[in-house]
Amino acid sequence: MQPIARKVFIAALVILSAGAAQARPSLYTMTCSEAQAFIQSKGAVVADTGPQTSARIVANGSYCDRMQITKVFFGKTRDNPQCRIGFRCANDQMSVE
Repeated sequence: MQPIARKVFIAALVILSAGAAQARPSLYTMTCSEAQAFIQSKGAVVADTGPQTSARIVANGSYCDRMQITKVFFGKTRDNPQCRIGFRCANDQMSVE
């Protein structure tokens, strides 16, 4: 491999690995209003809901499959143990907690 090509290849790997290493947003460290605004601004997010838990949370049903329904998602935030953050997508028969 040519020296210039090698440098470009290494730079590309560094950029790609930096993007892959980004952590999920932690809703439990935000205030209730911050978490709600974050979900509304992104539309659909996989976020940490606790130190060892995560969930896909959506702003509305348009982010779910057409055969799914939305269920309200309440999560713990920095200022509210039962903040209505957004919604979860669920099959009609499936219970999403």
